[in-house]
Amino acid sequence: MNKPNNHLLYEERIHFVGRVSSIAVILMLLAVPAIISINYNLFPTMTAFLKGLAMVWMIYLPICIAEVLTYTPMVGISGAYLSFISGNLANMKIPCAAMAMDNAGVKGSTDEGEVIATLSIGASTIVTEIIIVAGVIALVPLTPVLTSEVLAPAFQNILPALFGALGVYWIMRQWKLAVTPLAFVILVSALVPFFTGKSIPAGLLIPVSGLLSVLAARYMYNRGWVVSAGNE
Repeated sequence: MNKPNNHLLYEERIHFVGRVSSIAVILMLLAVPAIISINYNLFPTMTAFLKGLAMVWMIYLPICIAEVLTYTPMVGISGAYLSFISGNLANMKIPCAAMAMDNAGVKGSTDEGEVIATLSIGASTIVTEIIIVAGVIALVPLTPVLTSEVLAPAFQNILPALFGALGVYWIMRQWKLAVTPLAFVILVSALVPFFTGKSIPAGLLIPVSGLLSVLAARYMYNRGWVVSAGNE
């Protein structure tokens, strides 16, 4: 009887700390442009402000909703709060948490998985901050090197290289599960620009491909084409 009560108390504390931390971070982020505007007496017009806000919402609101629905079950509530507060989820926090849980032999949506994910996200955040501080200090002397034409292709392909390496690892484990979402994303990404001349926002692809992946995995599991991770 004590374990459920302790677990409920733990979740309540996590939600409290997470909400307070999230509000504090939001206020600090808003304080920077507010202080600059007040100091220099420069304020945008309401029309310009609402127009810019609408453009940002159109792009990032679907992405934010999709990331919350997709990533929270993977890393748990504590890992979700920590990763969303620290940022850089897609190309840093989530891959780090996924690899840490896999190496520890635990799965997402479990107490063990949440602990490992939270620890890995915390470690990733600390390492990221150290690298950022070192980068800021070395930015000026290294600017000629970082902006050279020789390294330009490397910086343009950092994200594809990261997800390519991570994707190959997971696809090799359960390649059947990757066929449906990969085929959907490739077809949509190729056909939509061909017929409309515009690329489809990633924020729309994430929730649709995520839902399609779950439905396809469920169908394959019921048909016996794939097995659960615990039975591999």
